[in-house]
Amino acid sequence: MTKIKKNNIVNFPENLNSGDREVEAIIFAAAEPLDIETIETRVSKKINVPKSLERLQKFYSKRGINLVCISKKWSFRTAENLSALMSQQKNVEKKLSKAAIETLSIIVYHQPVTRAEIEEIRGVAFGTNTLEILMELDWVKPSGRKDVPGKPIQYVTTDNFLSHFSLKKLSDLPTVDELGSAGLIDSTSIDSSIFGTGKFYKEKQDEKKENIYSNIDEMLSSTLKNEDK
Repeated sequence: MTKIKKNNIVNFPENLNSGDREVEAIIFAAAEPLDIETIETRVSKKINVPKSLERLQKFYSKRGINLVCISKKWSFRTAENLSALMSQQKNVEKKLSKAAIETLSIIVYHQPVTRAEIEEIRGVAFGTNTLEILMELDWVKPSGRKDVPGKPIQYVTTDNFLSHFSLKKLSDLPTVDELGSAGLIDSTSIDSSIFGTGKFYKEKQDEKKENIYSNIDEMLSSTLKNEDK
């Protein structure tokens, strides 16, 4: 129960223990999201960090800021339903070129992927500035070299890419239609086959198949019930 002191200061009930407060302070002061292993090196050894994170996430779930986990790293972020308050009044629309969005799409659905593989899938060569633009946005980064002659650099998406699109994992990636709805591309001019390959496409197809089977089961069940009547 909330208590009010003599000086009219509201004293909310305390739901966090000293260990939770240590974890809270470390994450709040961090310049970037932290994984559990990093947090454990900065707090007292006796603290059960996963349990503290669980309590903190629940504690902040209905507040103006939330504790979120993206790509196994924890940080405080403005509550999603209040994000509009933090945005500037002047919105500048910036669209990626067709080459850039196709390149990003290929990296997203085929990563890790080399420049030569990107060009092979697109069917045309592209300028170096295309990758530079994506890396400046911090959506794409180099990730080692492929073990083939020449050792070409491989490219993958970044945690910032997930954060920008409010994704928690790669399997939640947006489709070409969703990117078009966001105003980043003209979906009518993009070759949708670029999105129709790779691990994530197969996962989406499996989901569709499951939905189809589920619908068939429902139809059969409904038909049998009607026949029984």
